[in-house]
Amino acid sequence: MINDTKIHAIMIVSIILSLAVIAAVLPYTPGKAETWLKSFSSYEELKNFVTSSSKYHGGDYYDWGLGGFGTPSNLRLSPSLTNAESVLPEYSLTNVQVEGVDEADIVKTDGTYIYVISQQSIIILKAYPPEDAEILSKITAEGGIRGIFIKDDKLAVLTDTSYYSYGYGDSKPYADPIGYSYTQKALIKVYNIADRSNPISTRNVTVEGSYFNSRMIGDYAYIIVNQGVTVQEGEVNLPRILYADRTEEVPATQIYYSNTTDSFNTYTNVISVNLIDDQQDPTIQPILIGYASTMYVSQNNIYITYSSYEYQQQMTKVHRIRIDQGEITYEASGEVPGCVLNQFSMDEYNQHFRVATTTGEVWATAEFQARNHVYILNMDLDIVGRLEDLAPGERIYSARFMGKRAYLVTFKRVDPLFVIDLTNPTEPRVLGELKITGYSDYLHPYDENHIIGVGKETEEAESGDFAWYQGVKISLFDVTDVSTPKEIAKYEIGDRGTDSPILTDHKAFLFNKDKNLLVIPVRVFEVNQQSYPGAQTSSNTYGEFVWDGAYVFHISLEQGLELRGKITHGSSSITRSLYIGDVLYTISDQKIKMNSLSDLTEIGEINLGA
Repeated sequence: MINDTKIHAIMIVSIILSLAVIAAVLPYTPGKAETWLKSFSSYEELKNFVTSSSKYHGGDYYDWGLGGFGTPSNLRLSPSLTNAESVLPEYSLTNVQVEGVDEADIVKTDGTYIYVISQQSIIILKAYPPEDAEILSKITAEGGIRGIFIKDDKLAVLTDTSYYSYGYGDSKPYADPIGYSYTQKALIKVYNIADRSNPISTRNVTVEGSYFNSRMIGDYAYIIVNQGVTVQEGEVNLPRILYADRTEEVPATQIYYSNTTDSFNTYTNVISVNLIDDQQDPTIQPILIGYASTMYVSQNNIYITYSSYEYQQQMTKVHRIRIDQGEITYEASGEVPGCVLNQFSMDEYNQHFRVATTTGEVWATAEFQARNHVYILNMDLDIVGRLEDLAPGERIYSARFMGKRAYLVTFKRVDPLFVIDLTNPTEPRVLGELKITGYSDYLHPYDENHIIGVGKETEEAESGDFAWYQGVKISLFDVTDVSTPKEIAKYEIGDRGTDSPILTDHKAFLFNKDKNLLVIPVRVFEVNQQSYPGAQTSSNTYGEFVWDGAYVFHISLEQGLELRGKITHGSSSITRSLYIGDVLYTISDQKIKMNSLSDLTEIGEINLGA
């Protein structure tokens, strides 16, 4: 006769076996348990995790590229006073994704001065009024300059440097090296620029690793640095902050980690630096995860993503890090299927995180065919709503979240613009779509019912399921009737080969609705029919370079897109444009040119000495 204890034991074993069978047959689905981060209890636990992990592929002296190889309207009306009697003129700032969250850039202005990166220097110019324009000072930076921030009378310069170190193990000094380490350092240098003609360095913070991205909120700059995890002589490196007079190492117990990292272990270091108070020490929070690929930042949270493959599915891991006046706190992790295109594929709204992804490949078929999705997650990064399998066989070329709506552009042969309703976070749905030739790489709100798109025109190939890229196309979309979005205006520039930095860098975009102003830097190629005597060109014929500069448009709902004029810097490509008062400034590596906003009459230029 079986007693109660044996019955209970048999039941427990049966339950465990049943759960094992269920786990073996059920498909993999994203879940919290797979991604939640933990902190190490000791340095020994960190070392055991790294050295015993199958994901670590290095050894003594090896660091296989772990350092990384990274790479709302911009209108502001400043109430700040330059003195007791005068107010700064209206001026434009960097075109950023989130209002109040500044992004480092190669050009900044505060309404009186322009700060521009040229070659290996940061040049400070008196820019307004234009008749007083002149270069005031020049700062030569160490390493590659990744961007700058301006906060009141402080200038923050973000740079990084890299070098190789070779190891020989027990071999003779002149033997071939058995491996190498690739070391990078990110440098945050702050200057007091109260006297613009004499910038004074006030603090120098160095973090080991490669600069990935950054934002500035209030007085604080938040910098993300990817750092490879190395093992040398049995010891694991720890993240460090290097000051001029000391070095501070982050203890292992303050490092979060995930058991589901990708092929390499990487520290993603989140650092905050107070740009105003030089006496406040920086804060650093390292996370041992895969190499960060994209980042979105709201007023209160940093979302860092990286790609991985789980159970033959491409996944995007998401980690939410709360920020508050320089304090950095890891709070949640989650994951969604597919890969994220860029920062505009992500958004935070009403305590929800929204993200658009693509799974599969454009040229694949059946289950591996490309499909596009929108996922809505709560603040714990659990998926609460999903809209899946949009535009099979295509991939996302651009995305923009605007309040209760999302706009997606997918492409393979034609450009479907999807209008998606996100009013109910648990039930996102497609409201309408527009199919036109071409596609948009960047979407920018004109107002709540109209969107500007910048991308390429296309022509379908005579044979094959694809289309040839042509010139740059600017579109104005009307989404007032969400079920039937319309392209109400468009302007095409050049032929195949024409390009614009806006297609890959939104900071090159200048728009002001009240001024009916749109400025597009562009490098123009045109097909010269005389170069093909007796032959007919086709849609895959590249044009020849004819012009480089900026197109200045009048943009309005009534008149659409009208070209007002063009500005060129000759052989130097225009990378940015901005306005102060009634003056339009275009910036290249060699010069800054000033034109009247009213009629584009040239006022003058400043040679940057490049």
